[in-house]
Amino acid sequence: MQFFQTPNIDFVSKRRTAYYISLTLLVVGLISLVFKGGPDYGIDFKGGTSVVLRFESAVTPSDLREALSSIGLGNSEISKFGAKNEYIIYIEQQKEISASEMVDNVEAAITDGLKIPYEVLQEETVGPKIGGELRAAMLMACLIALGLILVYISIRFELVFAVGAIVALFHDVLILLGIFSLLDFEISLKEIAAFLTIIGYSLNDTIVVYDRIRENLKVMRSEELPALVNKSINQVLSRTVITSATTFLVVLILFIAGGEVIKGFAFAMMIGVLVGTYSSIFVASPVVIEWQSRHGGKRQLRMVKKKK
Repeated sequence: MQFFQTPNIDFVSKRRTAYYISLTLLVVGLISLVFKGGPDYGIDFKGGTSVVLRFESAVTPSDLREALSSIGLGNSEISKFGAKNEYIIYIEQQKEISASEMVDNVEAAITDGLKIPYEVLQEETVGPKIGGELRAAMLMACLIALGLILVYISIRFELVFAVGAIVALFHDVLILLGIFSLLDFEISLKEIAAFLTIIGYSLNDTIVVYDRIRENLKVMRSEELPALVNKSINQVLSRTVITSATTFLVVLILFIAGGEVIKGFAFAMMIGVLVGTYSSIFVASPVVIEWQSRHGGKRQLRMVKKKK
């Protein structure tokens, strides 16, 4: 299926504008992260207790917050959870009492303060030490994954292609982190799963473009590298648009109808699909052009390919 029959869009000439757009997004996001002291981690990483409650009649977050204020927990995070009259309450770990005692205190405060029957659907506790270990493991997993990607693409293509792919992946993740920080979305294990999924999605999109560039290097010997890269992007543009559009549509439906629990995951996927598609065209491929224009041009790429 071809979405575009014969596209001839000059992406390469617009790469400078794309650089400024990316730089702006990165700087704004990083400034937000610095001012907020890093990402807003969920209970999985910072430790604490979450309680999911279903009430028999309507209540508001303000009602719950007022009830919790009686035990000094009025600043707890409270949000809608799935169906009507369901709420999830995040409570930071207290040093003075155990997690089970804290949950009992919360339930008692809500019972006394609201006088509305409710059902406890779920309780979950994560210690601060485990949260710290999860953050360290998450960072290590991402670094190992990026290192293996660098090795894989260097073997399959060339080092310059691997550098372009890694730059694009860092670009995607940092922009996504910045957007999460700006919009006050917290990062839990579900969002980390979305981040890793987006890394794989963006990498796959980038490799499709790189593979077409490699094939064209063998047959388009008279073309300059910028024109060749531009031609390659246009040749796979239909596939890129169809894949991105269908993926985006699915995660958009999840974001709208999936409920509060999956909203962070779906939002990360939505932004990641857009940014990943953008980076494969305006970041990963231009890096190859910029590198080769400074270190040997297209001729060097072809000589390596002829040796293979």
